[in-house]
Amino acid sequence: MDELHALQEVLRAQRPVEWDQLPDIPLYMDQVLSYMDRQSIRVDEGDALTSAMVNNYTKSGLVPRAEGKKYGREHLAYLTAICALKQVMSARDMALIIGKETEGSHSVEEMYQRFRASLDQALEHAAGEMEPYLDEEKLADGAVHFALLSYAAGVASRRYVNVLRSLEPESKRKK
Repeated sequence: MDELHALQEVLRAQRPVEWDQLPDIPLYMDQVLSYMDRQSIRVDEGDALTSAMVNNYTKSGLVPRAEGKKYGREHLAYLTAICALKQVMSARDMALIIGKETEGSHSVEEMYQRFRASLDQALEHAAGEMEPYLDEEKLADGAVHFALLSYAAGVASRRYVNVLRSLEPESKRKK
C-alpha cells in the first residue's frame, strides 16, 4: 500500500507557504500558474489551476483584479484558498465565506493565516485517520470511512454557510 503511505506523507508534510514566504514581487499569469502548482496540494494532475479559472474567479469577484496584468501576495493568498475550497463548495459559497473572512478590519494576510492553520489541522487529522486503513483488507472500510467523514463535514459546512447567508442583509442575499 505504498500509494496510501505516500498520500499520508503528502498530507502530513505538504503545505502552502506562510504569508511572508509568498513572492513579494508581482507575477504575470504564467508565473502565477507555475507558482500555484507548487502551492496547492494536488494528487491528480487534472485539477491544476488555469488562466481561464483565474479570469473567472476575478470576474465573479472571488479574486481582486490584477494590477496591470500582475498578481501580488493577496492574489496568491486568495487563489490558494480557492484551490482548496473549490473541491468542496460552490463559487457563491466561497465568495460568501472569503468575503466574511476579509471584511472590516480583517486583512487578507489574517484570512490566509487562519486558512493555513485550519488546513494544517484538517490535513493532520486526515493523515492520522488513515492509520487503521492502510492494509489491503481494509481498503473498502477506509474508502467508506473517508466518504462518511466528507459527508459529515459537508453537512456541517453547508449549515455554517446557510447561517452566514441568513445573517446577511436582504439586499445581499438575492445576489
